[in-house]
Amino acid sequence: MYTKEQTQHLQQQTVTFLKHTGEGIDASQMNELRSVLRFHEYRYYIMNDPLIADAEYDQLYKALEKTEQEHPELITADSPTQRVSKGLIKDFPKVQHLVPMLSLDNSYDAADLIDFDRKAKELSGLSEMEYCVEPKFDGASISLIYENDMLVRGVTRGDGVVGDDITANIRQIRSVPLSANFSAYGIQQIEIRGEVLMNKNHFKAYNDMLEEQGADRLANPRNAAAGSLRIKDPREVSRRNLEAFLYHISDVSLLPKHSAPPALQTHSGSLKMLWELGFRSPEKEKKVFKGISAIIEYCEVFEKQRDELPYEIDGMVIKVNDLAIQERLGMTTHHPRWAIAYKFKARQGTSKLMAVEFQVGRTGAVTPVAKIDPVQVGGVTVGSISLHNEEYIKEKNLQLGDTILIERSGDVIPQVVKSFPELRTGDEAIIHFPVNCPVCGYALEKPEDEAVWRCNNSNNCPAQIVERIIHFNSKDAMDIRGLGDAIVRKFYALDYLRDIPGIYHLPFEKIRKMEGFGEKSVTNMEAAIAASKKQPLHRLIYGLGIRYIGETTAKVLAQRVDHLLDYTRFTGEQLQELEDVGPKVAGSVYQFFHNEQNIQMLHQLEDIGLQLKNEKKALHSSSNLAGQTFLFTGTLHKLKRSEAEAIVEENGGAILTGVSSKLNYLVVGEDAGSKFEKAKKIATIKIINEEAFLGMINGSAV
Repeated sequence: MYTKEQTQHLQQQTVTFLKHTGEGIDASQMNELRSVLRFHEYRYYIMNDPLIADAEYDQLYKALEKTEQEHPELITADSPTQRVSKGLIKDFPKVQHLVPMLSLDNSYDAADLIDFDRKAKELSGLSEMEYCVEPKFDGASISLIYENDMLVRGVTRGDGVVGDDITANIRQIRSVPLSANFSAYGIQQIEIRGEVLMNKNHFKAYNDMLEEQGADRLANPRNAAAGSLRIKDPREVSRRNLEAFLYHISDVSLLPKHSAPPALQTHSGSLKMLWELGFRSPEKEKKVFKGISAIIEYCEVFEKQRDELPYEIDGMVIKVNDLAIQERLGMTTHHPRWAIAYKFKARQGTSKLMAVEFQVGRTGAVTPVAKIDPVQVGGVTVGSISLHNEEYIKEKNLQLGDTILIERSGDVIPQVVKSFPELRTGDEAIIHFPVNCPVCGYALEKPEDEAVWRCNNSNNCPAQIVERIIHFNSKDAMDIRGLGDAIVRKFYALDYLRDIPGIYHLPFEKIRKMEGFGEKSVTNMEAAIAASKKQPLHRLIYGLGIRYIGETTAKVLAQRVDHLLDYTRFTGEQLQELEDVGPKVAGSVYQFFHNEQNIQMLHQLEDIGLQLKNEKKALHSSSNLAGQTFLFTGTLHKLKRSEAEAIVEENGGAILTGVSSKLNYLVVGEDAGSKFEKAKKIATIKIINEEAFLGMINGSAV
């Protein structure tokens, strides 16, 4: 939308305005200031690449607002200050769409797409079709009308013919321009279709807020977006952080003596035009293909990447690219013949809650696990779902025999969305949480500030012992391959393995005689166990399974001492002085290193040959990273997150787990979330991008 020269000019104007806002803005400068603010809204809400800080934008906005209050006769309808309406909306009038908003025909596999392509070629008389493919956004459908370059109406889909006029709420969505230069294309009136979304980060934050207020969490971002559009207070809509993607031009009226612009000859051209006019169209996500084979492959690849997107999609939309051919193909009463939706595998499904089992983890936490009637969700058969804790069961109002709605979220972990009490028959049963450990019988305890019931018989509870051994062997800990969950449980049952040191004393002469254990697999297991003795100290600390100690905190603990047993001499106060160590972590570490059985185990491991000493690498004193703390957020393009963190540590820096005054550098990648926003509020934190970080590695100062 903005050329390099325009960008430079507007940024220079920005600097000038920021210098003089304290002196007030002259009325003659109001249009320039509005242009500057629109430019920065575009950089922030469309490009996701702001050029000024939030506080600086607010400074400019307030300057314009003040000047407009002094000169109300000069306020324009598309001024950035005119988004938020004053007062409540009494109702949402019904409005007829200029063109009916039809549904799309759906496809679920390659055969459906091949059939769609066959029909399109038959009806058009062409031997090969050109298609435009774009994501199918999972949000609330809207229709926007612009007249003489100004937004005049925003409407919900409704029944496809008539929708609700939600113009006041649409104006609160910052990615929807209040005006756009359609007249440059000879367009007097235009109707544009799109989708209103709430991205994943904002949805999580919104659900967390609902939970804090004691309200029910929403099932998905689509429901959050749709509900937000019907709020009668536009100011509240403004606070919801909604976004809009505009992806279809449904009707155009041209200015007198103008012909249709070349951009409207193809669907891909119309997306580009919308993008250049300042709309968030899927210009960057779309692809144009000839033939259906490449489209099938593209859809399959995109489905695998869907969880990496900042917003939810539930499929892909394939459209005939040539608009004249679209016109020729026409529509049915239900859907256009020139487009089809390729639906991804369902992310939700309903099932029956058949039973609840109570499992004991390595820290003694008792977790209820729902056993459900197996159901396909997102291409995976789900038969078990964690119910987390007793409060979760109460919150979801779950009973044995309930019909429940489940969902696989972005991290592919299935969750219970809700139960359906209205479907109960009277045969359901209350879920009773145990008062004693279901494995060892020890009385369960639950601290007042926690939601989890716990078995504190840590050294004698078989379930905890087995889970600690499994954790010790895991990839991010000691990485003992070949000694997986099932084998650990088998060896424990046979009395071959009773504790962590026992890993290094396994009776391999007996194991070799067991069915299913070939010579090669046993030899590989022996080699992996031997190799684990050379793992660095931070992996051992993580592998010990100390409560609250993750990989990052394990590295902090490893860096602080010369020998692991030095922690037996630390007080709780001394532990809290370490980076990323608060009262809970300090208490857990203190307890671990003041437990005689744990100390005995560590001596055993050292005698076996494991590394309890900190074999520190010499720090690169000349490195810009030495002694500095870093945190990474968003998507990096040149480095993996793990690679970047390793570079920091190799150069004498440290990785923190969260934003605090202890953080020196926040390295921001694409689609950075709440950490970025929090860091901007702490003046001592330097916020840099990936390029600047790479420059630091090479010796450049930041």
